[in-house]
Amino acid sequence: MSNLERDPQETVCGGPDVAAEGPVRELLTGRDVVLGGPRGMTVTRTLPNRERRMVGAWCFVDHYGPEPATMRVAPHPHTGLQTVSWLLQGTVLHRDSLGSEQLISPGRLNLMTAGRAISHSEESVERDAVLHGVQLWVALPEGARHAAPAFDHHPALPVLTAPGVTVTVIAGELAGRTSPARIHTPLVGAELAFDEAAGFSIPLRPDFEYAVMALTGAVEADGVLLAPGPLLYLGCGRSELVLQAREAGRVLLLGGEPFGEEIVMWWNFVGRSHEEIDRFRKEWEEGTEFGIVEAFDGTPIPAPALPTTRLKPRGRRR
Repeated sequence: MSNLERDPQETVCGGPDVAAEGPVRELLTGRDVVLGGPRGMTVTRTLPNRERRMVGAWCFVDHYGPEPATMRVAPHPHTGLQTVSWLLQGTVLHRDSLGSEQLISPGRLNLMTAGRAISHSEESVERDAVLHGVQLWVALPEGARHAAPAFDHHPALPVLTAPGVTVTVIAGELAGRTSPARIHTPLVGAELAFDEAAGFSIPLRPDFEYAVMALTGAVEADGVLLAPGPLLYLGCGRSELVLQAREAGRVLLLGGEPFGEEIVMWWNFVGRSHEEIDRFRKEWEEGTEFGIVEAFDGTPIPAPALPTTRLKPRGRRR
């Protein structure tokens, strides 16, 4: 999915001060962003946040729906990241400059690796049908960010079940189940579906930092009651996380080894400097490097103007 803000702000993430040293409870409130103009689809963006820029290599979290909506995101570019598309309701068609054309439906994973450069589009299949999902970005480390772009679709993912609970491992490894998704830093992403009053203790890695977000229902995480909206950052140093459903619902778990590289996020690009971002923007505007999404009936999204000030590090936390 594109970041369609007309005035996107740069974000510098990672670096030495990347995570809380021990367990914490920081409730991060998202902000509403309208994709595609004033009549577009509204998403809640909880990463990057004013207080926390990343969770492991996870650097972008948009949650949308459930509501009737028509998604039509025209071709747009990406560099230096992976997009993770996860649906709870609805169907979305992905097309990209590699020639990929893939429907995604609930419980199936679309994973696009931008590498050095890719462009793609996303459209809902039915007009004004109920859509509900999350769009996530994973920052690529230096050793992978210049690689060739790729696209993978995973219709089947590993599942762990317990009384009243179903855990789907979207990326990485959790409780002995490993997703087939190709990742480039140690991380985990999972969806946990709870029946009402069900509880579950998730085994965690103390060297990972973690965050959880309720997608539906109401679930208590480490004593904090979560409803859809905010992201609860939990820090590092935990060996387990206890979740208890107050209502039937679904929870998104994100975690990873703290990301040690500084990255600059601006619009749909992840880079390392002002000069890189400026070059990516020019290459997109000039029609080079990012390829063409041949099957899309419409014009690509133009890049917004760069800010008048130089893109520069501002630290992970304010």
